[in-house]
Amino acid sequence: MPSNGPLIVGSGIAGLYVALRARELGLRPTLITKSRLEESNTRYAQGGIAAAVGEDDSVGRHLADTVNAGGGLVDRRAARQLTEEAPKRIADLVRMGVPFDTFDGRVALGREAAHSRSRILHAGGDATGLQIEETLRRRALHEGIEARERTVLRRLVATKGGVTATLSRDDGRSVEVVEGRPVVLATGGAGGLYQYSSNPSITTGEGIGLAFRAGATVTDLEFVQFHPTTFYHDGAPRFLMTEAIRGEGAVLRNDAGERFLPKYDRAAELAPRDVVSRAIDREMRRTGAPCVWLDATGIPRDRLFARFPTIIRFLASYGIDPSREPIPVAPAAHYTVGGVATDLDGHSTVPGLFGCGEAASTGVHGANRLASNSLLEGLVFGERVARQLLHPTAGAPPAPGRTVTVRLRPGRGAPMGTADFEEVRKTLWEKVGIVRDGPGLREAVRTLQAVGDRLEPPERIELPGPGADAVLTARLIATAALTRTESRGAHWRSDHPKTLDAWKFHLGLSAVGARTR
Repeated sequence: MPSNGPLIVGSGIAGLYVALRARELGLRPTLITKSRLEESNTRYAQGGIAAAVGEDDSVGRHLADTVNAGGGLVDRRAARQLTEEAPKRIADLVRMGVPFDTFDGRVALGREAAHSRSRILHAGGDATGLQIEETLRRRALHEGIEARERTVLRRLVATKGGVTATLSRDDGRSVEVVEGRPVVLATGGAGGLYQYSSNPSITTGEGIGLAFRAGATVTDLEFVQFHPTTFYHDGAPRFLMTEAIRGEGAVLRNDAGERFLPKYDRAAELAPRDVVSRAIDREMRRTGAPCVWLDATGIPRDRLFARFPTIIRFLASYGIDPSREPIPVAPAAHYTVGGVATDLDGHSTVPGLFGCGEAASTGVHGANRLASNSLLEGLVFGERVARQLLHPTAGAPPAPGRTVTVRLRPGRGAPMGTADFEEVRKTLWEKVGIVRDGPGLREAVRTLQAVGDRLEPPERIELPGPGADAVLTARLIATAALTRTESRGAHWRSDHPKTLDAWKFHLGLSAVGARTR
């Protein structure tokens, strides 16, 4: 690896944008990804990207909506940074070639849950993530950025000189050690660790586990956002049915054909995602039905087909015409609110290690992310990380209100099998899902610890095997959820259903047994 520029891990919007901006600033970044360059959560984002660019909108309104959705835990400085810089970062995407949809010569703006204004920019109707991913990928290749596909980050070690990264091909061969370069983790979230998820299967949170092993503090991992509406069909993928459909007027009905959300929240279909997901979960449990129904038949057919072409094509493959019949939907794991604790410039608690996008935790989303702020997060904080790479300054995230230590102990070094992975996915879904309780969470921690004990290497100097970091991340999610004995935002405990002022802080986890040299 001849370049001495930053090593950027992950090829979603955060990784690609940091790499492109670093290149524009005169650096020579290297981008690595464990799969193909174009495969990431970004590619599957349908709704769009939020920014206060409409005539009836303002940064103040966008900020207020972000704070209101966050369950009392939003870091206002981070949220102000996000919302103030949003229009500039949208301009960057336009400059880089992203073809946002327009109407009568103006950018078209959609409405989504918990937004007080129509401020969601989209491209290709419901193919916004795909359009952004492809545009940035092509530009990165055009700019000659070194991009290494099917290359896995195996270990990070904090040293006096910064961070040492160990890489290998995805088959485990050709191990390579990279020293003396800043590392940017843009590895995405952990939604793919759940049995039912809107994420691609590669989204398994290894970056969070890797950083934790290296001594980085992680925060807010108990807040896993579940998307209320993914396609339900036995044996079919949980394909996302963007809430922009509800923004256009679709409603949710139970098995009896009744519209049920108004009895749960006055905002009904446009309530925050955690509220809608719990309402659907409750209706399914009450009726014994495996799904509810998204009724878009009230939207004009030409509008529905023009605005959501990707969804229309997908549903057609199952013989469903949403202009004539409702869509079967159920909640699924969608977004990891927490991650590697960083400050607003991406500094983690490990010098030389930065975090950005869904893998990072700045506090900008609080306890529950506002719809379509995720793509924006990758841009706004990606810009700040890129500038840090050019002109480094000292920095570190603020200390969490409480930090719990988690011990890393030697294991048996067994390879991860399919049964191990399925046990993790089932455990998270059943015990660390939409509604949680103490006994289930304690069982989840024990189960995930047992799986980890099988996979962890016998000696700390050995590389963890494939899958060990993902299992560690799953264990951290369960541990955080067990620790927070209240309900707030995306974290809901039936045995502690109240939101308590005593818990109005960010919860951190740190490792005992992290390896440094």
